[in-house]
Amino acid sequence: MVTSGGLGTMGFGLPAGIGAKYGAPDRTVCIFVGDGGLQMSIQEFGTILEYNVDVKIILLNNNYLGMVRQWQELFFDERYSETHLKNPDFVKIADAYGIKGRKVTERKELDSAIEEMLSHKGAYLLEAVVETKGMVYPMVPAGGSVTDILIGNGRKI
Repeated sequence: MVTSGGLGTMGFGLPAGIGAKYGAPDRTVCIFVGDGGLQMSIQEFGTILEYNVDVKIILLNNNYLGMVRQWQELFFDERYSETHLKNPDFVKIADAYGIKGRKVTERKELDSAIEEMLSHKGAYLLEAVVETKGMVYPMVPAGGSVTDILIGNGRKI
């Protein structure tokens, strides 16, 4: 597993996943990325196309800069600023790069979508629309280090 460790490195997931696939070409590489983070590195779809990189991208779309919104909720008294996103059609963008994609809006669709993604030969984007204000952990609080990592409900590792 490759992770940014909850350090809020938006855009890390997609290029890291491409690199992981080159490091372990015979393994299935699944990349979990938020909608804001994907937009930071969506140009790497071109790399996937150019080099035919077989990665599975699971996009958790909550229409927010999720970690930024989460910080604003936890540490700034819910004073939200500039975190809500109006997103493009990610499946159409993936298709433009030759990446098969599917958007899931209902939990009951998820199992079949995951099966389809994992059985597909080649890159695949599975966009899962998730709760807009769900919390994501682990995360490092403001001014903290990895020794202060939070795993949920104020709990530390």
